[in-house]
Amino acid sequence: MTVDWGLAEKVANQIANRAPFNDASYLKGLNESFNGFTSSAEKLVETSTGLKSFSGEAKAKVVDRSGWIRANFSSLKRLLKPILAENPEINKSSISSRIAALEIGAVLGWMSTRVLGQYDLLVLDNEDLNDQDLVYYVGPNICAIERRYAFDPDGFRLWLAIHELTHRAQFTGVPWMREHYLSLVKKLLQEVQTDRNESTKKNNSQLKLSKDPISSRLSEFKISNFFTSMEQNDSINDIAALMTLLEGHGDVIMSRAGKGHVRNQERFEKVVSQRRKSATGVTKIFQKLIGIEAKLAQYEEGEEFIFTIEESEGIDFLNMVWEHPDNLPKLEEIKNPNLWISRIKKQKNE
Repeated sequence: MTVDWGLAEKVANQIANRAPFNDASYLKGLNESFNGFTSSAEKLVETSTGLKSFSGEAKAKVVDRSGWIRANFSSLKRLLKPILAENPEINKSSISSRIAALEIGAVLGWMSTRVLGQYDLLVLDNEDLNDQDLVYYVGPNICAIERRYAFDPDGFRLWLAIHELTHRAQFTGVPWMREHYLSLVKKLLQEVQTDRNESTKKNNSQLKLSKDPISSRLSEFKISNFFTSMEQNDSINDIAALMTLLEGHGDVIMSRAGKGHVRNQERFEKVVSQRRKSATGVTKIFQKLIGIEAKLAQYEEGEEFIFTIEESEGIDFLNMVWEHPDNLPKLEEIKNPNLWISRIKKQKNE
């Protein structure tokens, strides 16, 4: 299967109804602002978590919605490459590539109107290193929410930067985290490809019996349908557990690191929590495309896991989660932290 990426980007930009910056000085002002807040946030996160990036100082980049869309298409192409390989039988028609383009474009277009910030965790071997390991801030969306809720720009931007820099610290301050996450995604995609090959044979044999063969054939091309039968797969559960942990940890650190430094932090938290249903980042795009966003635990579950472990065993015990991939909690352990505590204690005593 292929994707008409040109059509997908066109659809995304149309849905985005983007609001570009009025002039270069406006963009420059935002870049200068976030360069400073990103640097400050990095120090606050390091102090609060003990995680120091092995990738050097963080780099901020303010983009408009189109810029965010372009950046995520680049990452998404790499992420989905294993299941978007050419299939001669399907490629006889352009229908499949256009349907996939409409779906991907719609998802990215909608998300581009909601996302405020994003750490791009994917590293592309064939691209300039200066264009990678970036913390993106979507200028129009940030300015819009600041105006709508009369936020203090300095406080809100620092608060937002703390959250994104926490994610960067997780992926670049824990030496194995980035590769571990990408290995989970790769494993899932390989399993999906195998499952897809089997289901395609089954669909072809059943197509003649369908009362609506056209709809049946079209549904075969939907990207999200490739993952339907994988819903209970261990790989999906592992990804869900990891992202729940990281998002919950991000929220906890955002609150702690900001205390004494961010004015009106409680109000920011209240407003942004109401926007939680919107996914952000290439990881969330991937989750939405494959239809597993419903399986992801809520941010609150990740926070509750953090709080429960700290209260019961202390911060040092919690920090063992960063020592090795085997120490990461499973989905059932996120929901029942005592299971994780028992497992880690047992490992220590062996």
